[in-house]
Amino acid sequence: MNPIRLDWVARPGRPLRGSLRVPGDKSVSHRAIMLGALAEGITRISGFLEGEDTRATAQVFRQLGVRIETPSANERIVHGVGLGGLKGSNAPLDCGNAGTGMRLLAGVLAGQSFDSVLVGDASLSKRPMRRVIEPLERMGAVIGSEAGGVPPLRIQGGCRLRGLDYTLPVASAQVKSALLLAGLYADGETVVREPHPTRDYSERMLAAFGWPIEFSPGFARLSGGHRLHGRDVAVPADFSSAAFFLVAASIVPGSELRLEAVGMNPRRTGLLTALRRMGADIREENAAEQGGEPVADLVVRHAPLHGIEIEGELVPDMIDEFPVLFVAAACAQGVTVIRDASELRVKESDRIAAMAGGLRVLGLEVEEHPDGATIVPGRMSGGTIDSRGDHRIAMSFAVAAQRADGDVRIGDIANVATSFPGFEALARRVGMQVDTGNEIAASSRS
Repeated sequence: MNPIRLDWVARPGRPLRGSLRVPGDKSVSHRAIMLGALAEGITRISGFLEGEDTRATAQVFRQLGVRIETPSANERIVHGVGLGGLKGSNAPLDCGNAGTGMRLLAGVLAGQSFDSVLVGDASLSKRPMRRVIEPLERMGAVIGSEAGGVPPLRIQGGCRLRGLDYTLPVASAQVKSALLLAGLYADGETVVREPHPTRDYSERMLAAFGWPIEFSPGFARLSGGHRLHGRDVAVPADFSSAAFFLVAASIVPGSELRLEAVGMNPRRTGLLTALRRMGADIREENAAEQGGEPVADLVVRHAPLHGIEIEGELVPDMIDEFPVLFVAAACAQGVTVIRDASELRVKESDRIAAMAGGLRVLGLEVEEHPDGATIVPGRMSGGTIDSRGDHRIAMSFAVAAQRADGDVRIGDIANVATSFPGFEALARRVGMQVDTGNEIAASSRS
């Protein structure tokens, strides 16, 4: 039987109005499960993201012998087994579509006494893992992969890990986190330095779970030989999920929208900086701290945007938000130029190519560069977009459709459930027009 592919049909709706809370932060949800499992005692997680990626991570730890309860949606109770309490599995550990899950798990599993195999779906199985394999091997890990350094990852148990002083060649919070997690099991000190600071979720959460760690923007240092202690974790609303509504309300005339308790980690909110430089009207209210992370309500009103240049240190702080930034640029006055974002080519899809190609389908002029693009704004027509199975591409074109002159059919949107379950219903609630189109057999894809 042929697999079924879901499409969206999106079109201009009414101005975005009201208040909403987007699902919990995916990065925090992954890490809360992991550290809760490795801690001693019980960890209670509220606001957990009920996405396929985070559920896959929880299932991996269940497979490794950790009891994880689900008393209600968005809650987890993790019965930690301590650093040495994981048990090997004879079956592969399936990370689904979660690159974060696989890379961080590689760090954890490199320090175990048993062998492990990490697998993923078709998309994840094409994503490069050499950037995490190589430094872990320098720590003493033994990790096999397929040609080109792609999954499955075969991680040998019983390796003695040694601390490492490592400078990342490319800024990556996932690789940094994998090395810090391996460092929990290593002899001596593990130091990670970054060419540009990246999000510090792992560092903040390790400290919250009681592990001595020193960190500052672009730097982290810890040593092995300590313990993690279970605690309560309140997961903030995911900034990456909020980003689609920030842009939608900015570009649709008459919009005013409140996004509640959004995670405001300073290494995550680069899009906010970029949008404000473009002229967006976004203010912060009710600032607080939640689960060790800063949060705030974001109130966004429609405002005319103008093109800017985005490069350098801002790029790592908004790497996941670039697809929807392309949409903001398409609706601005004047050209937007993006540089230093070559990382976008090795995400769930080649996001530079996917966004540039999709915007061209809608009638815009976009010039690709190896590390970015030049986007010339203009009127958008309707058209049919291939999301390439990438959740952020799909949601970004749903936002773009709110300013298009005709229907925009967005193909292959099933993976939206990996990061933002319920996006379609939430979008409709605040005024966007996004509807599931006909189910199309995958064999009919052109």
